Amino acid sequence: MPDKARQAVVLVVDDTPDTLALLHDALVESGYVVLVADNGKQALNISREVLPDIILLDALMPEMDGFEVCRQLKQDLVTRHIPVIFMTGLTESEHVVAGFSAGGIDYVTKPLSPIEVIARLSSHLKNARMMNQTQGALDVFGQAAIAVLPESGRIVWQTPLARQLIAKYLNDHDASANGTPLRLQQWIQQLGASDETFRLRPLMIQHPTGRLIFNPADLRSEEQWLILVREESEVAQIEALKAIFALTRREAQVLHWVIMGKTDRSIGEILGTSPRTVNKHMEHVFTKLGVETRTAAASLAVNKLHSLSGVQRPGVE
Repeated sequence: MPDKARQAVVLVVDDTPDTLALLHDALVESGYVVLVADNGKQALNISREVLPDIILLDALMPEMDGFEVCRQLKQDLVTRHIPVIFMTGLTESEHVVAGFSAGGIDYVTKPLSPIEVIARLSSHLKNARMMNQTQGALDVFGQAAIAVLPESGRIVWQTPLARQLIAKYLNDHDASANGTPLRLQQWIQQLGASDETFRLRPLMIQHPTGRLIFNPADLRSEEQWLILVREESEVAQIEALKAIFALTRREAQVLHWVIMGKTDRSIGEILGTSPRTVNKHMEHVFTKLGVETRTAAASLAVNKLHSLSGVQRPGVE
């Protein structure tokens, strides 16, 4: 039975009064707050106004069927996070696929078994609450993260920072049918079809001002995967090196370009100084990092940066 301190709100959508009555009584008896709608338009209005915790949605209704209702819910940033369970008498594979393609997370077949419906509701509500708590924590701490559906690659939710970064780096990329940038969707689908070694590999999107890195954080759930998003830019890396190793800004700049494989002469041209001065800065860097060579300094710096961010080194690809 749901926690009385926070009763889950269930929206039941069906054009058949008997089905509405059956589910209403069973769910209320089990401790849920129940809202009902007998058509698609009403379901959309209630969903946007009340934001139920989960929706039981009839697949076949006149005027607007459940598949279209679900598609509109998932296209709306306000309602796309709400789990949808389809109710259908259709067991043909194309209808099951249509439900999942529209954004549903599960389905139950008619005639309905209230016990089965409640068991599935309870399971999906638990998962949804865990994901909502994760999203809330990420929002509070300003982290960039997205949750995606493994099979379709559709983005279920994203933190404000993730939305901003994806718009910056992928706005001009082709989008898939479900709105996810095509390159991101393809990578997500590869994660599901690959072994554990591939799953450790991040997706890196290059941009003139830096690069955007998508790193798998939690792929254990069959319903939603958590992906962390991080921006790497020249300025950000220099500031990170400066803070991590207590370097001066110029030392951090020199180390950054050493990591990028530049020679003293090239670094001098970039920074407007002589190769001799660059070499002098590197001597200070060696002392502060406790190393003796450029290769060791670059390796230590890269390992430290990526261990703090939780992203695998690009060299593993």
